[in-house]
Amino acid sequence: MKKNHYFLNMLIVAVVLLFSTSCKKDKVSQDEAEATEYITDAMVESTFDEVGEIADQAFNSFSIGLKSTEESNFLFAPCATITVDTVVMPHLMTIDFGVENCLCRDGNYRRGQIVVTFTGRYREPGTIRTHTFVDYYVNDNHVEGTSTISNLGFNENDDIYYSIVVEGSITFVGGEGTISWTANHIRTWIEGYETMTWMDDIYLIEGESSITHLNDNTTTREILTPLRRELTCPHFVSGTIEITPEERPVRVLDFGDGNCDNIATVTINGNTYTIRLRR
Repeated sequence: MKKNHYFLNMLIVAVVLLFSTSCKKDKVSQDEAEATEYITDAMVESTFDEVGEIADQAFNSFSIGLKSTEESNFLFAPCATITVDTVVMPHLMTIDFGVENCLCRDGNYRRGQIVVTFTGRYREPGTIRTHTFVDYYVNDNHVEGTSTISNLGFNENDDIYYSIVVEGSITFVGGEGTISWTANHIRTWIEGYETMTWMDDIYLIEGESSITHLNDNTTTREILTPLRRELTCPHFVSGTIEITPEERPVRVLDFGDGNCDNIATVTINGNTYTIRLRR
């Protein structure tokens, strides 16, 4: 009789251990699957962040006295048409990538227009630039919304910095649906301000944002360590973001140690997963 109780107890322990192990594996698999979702989220952030860079380089390519006057130095599209109207106030600039996909020098395809209104030059304290989009697509993903960049002058380190406020969305061609994006960031120009080429420009980005997916779940994002943006690299090279989904554990997205690559990590429940960023 005692032997039967012994085997019954052992069986119960084995079942509990098997169930616990299975649940743990399922939890890890779920966390790993969630980590891959941030590939798309990072792409949304990068797409809206680069809008200011595109406009800045377009000014530089068009206007004498800005950072570059050579059309070949416009990274984002050799086939873009840039028109500027400085008679109207605020001034108006249109960056037209055409109605068909244009392969840009950063390896991305763009079409449609970015329309920029501005009160002065990008470097002038007090200048406000507003970016809107007309049938604008990046790699066939439809970008909509408004991005406003305000020049706040020089900070205590004598670096010029900007306020960036974004309300926009991207509808993905791959079936992920439409993702809405809002952001309130500070962008500090820490290197390259004194030179006449964009290729040494480096920015640090701080602040908060939120992202809403097709299922209406909203995730808040706070930059813990500034995101480092080097214009010669298509991705952030370093920086961390604390991400707080609705009714889910907090996780941390880490863009790395400064190398230009497409590798980032996501830490969830103490487990770290490697993801590969895409454009």
